Amino acid sequence: MSEQPAGNAGPSGARSGPLARQAAGQAARRRLSSGIGAPIKRSRFLTIAVAVFAGLGLAWWAATGLELVKPIFLPSPQSVAMQLAKLWGDGTLWLDLKASIYRISIGFLIASALAIPIGVLIGSFKAFEAAIEPLVDFIRYMPVVAFVPLSILWSGTSDAQKFLIIFIGTFFQQVLMIMDNVKRVPPDFVGLGRTLGLPDRKILTRIVVPSALPGIWDTLRISLGWAWTWLVLAELVAATSGLGYRITVSQRYFQTNTIIGYILLLGLLGLVTDQVMKALGKVLFRQEGHAQ
Repeated sequence: MSEQPAGNAGPSGARSGPLARQAAGQAARRRLSSGIGAPIKRSRFLTIAVAVFAGLGLAWWAATGLELVKPIFLPSPQSVAMQLAKLWGDGTLWLDLKASIYRISIGFLIASALAIPIGVLIGSFKAFEAAIEPLVDFIRYMPVVAFVPLSILWSGTSDAQKFLIIFIGTFFQQVLMIMDNVKRVPPDFVGLGRTLGLPDRKILTRIVVPSALPGIWDTLRISLGWAWTWLVLAELVAATSGLGYRITVSQRYFQTNTIIGYILLLGLLGLVTDQVMKALGKVLFRQEGHAQ
């Protein structure tokens, strides 16, 4: 029997040799570039994201421009933009924005400053977990909305009440998530510390906490989004300034363009803070291969 030349079809009809290997390599690269978890170029990512926002904006413009929806229910993009420009011009928007940013900054920092050490403790020591975790788990299922009237009774309608609502809405969730971040530290890391003769305090500060920091940072980033929600809730009920307060006032006078504008502004603030924290995470934890 004569031998088949290299590169000809074999018994299965498939090509062999360099061309076949090249084709197989190209197919594998295509699968890697489009499969689960495959990375994409930053430019492509931004293009897709911008296209989605542009598509929603065009749909909004078309729906209002063709009068498919009455302005009282959904004002046009032009109406919303003009209203925001007007509120910015007379200083109302800046005052509301400043009040809300101040409240969320203080409330979120207080909750995070307490949640991080407590979460590290209950994630590291079973005795602390037994004493604290069931109580925190119990409280976190209580609806934050139910605490709004109580918070007004306890602290009035001052900024302290806004801090308290943000605290209740974020602290208990943060504690449990940080506990999980700490528990994901490989036991071998702790074992290495014990082998080196390090006391528990140094194992925590030099091994456990540094290893858990990328996860803790993601926890803070996620819980910051919740903090915006609880801030607006507090301002909707008891406030004399802020983004939530302005939405409530606009509702009374059927100023839908102000309501939509402030909702979009809240979404923009949330997106910006999320992306800033994500970018900082890449810089701070570059060696960890932090969130892409």
